[in-house]
Amino acid sequence: MPYVQQDMRKDLDPTIQLLIEKLAALPLDKQDGALNYTITRLLHGVYQPESYFTYNRSMGVLSSAQAEWYRRRVAPYEDRKISENGDV
Repeated sequence: MPYVQQDMRKDLDPTIQLLIEKLAALPLDKQDGALNYTITRLLHGVYQPESYFTYNRSMGVLSSAQAEWYRRRVAPYEDRKISENGDV
């Protein structure tokens, strides 16, 4: 989990919240593309200059974010569904 200190969150969260609201307001069939575009733009903006080192860093961040999303959100959801419906 990206355990970011509270003072840094206070600085980032208002901007992130605005972005969430804009993305969530889009039609469902447009949200995934817009989120992908947004993430790609963020990567382009943060990971400069272009080099193996910056590409490697960006891939690590994406991989860690995916693993954390699964661990914190998807796995508990799957566990609830197993409890509700039974295992495979």
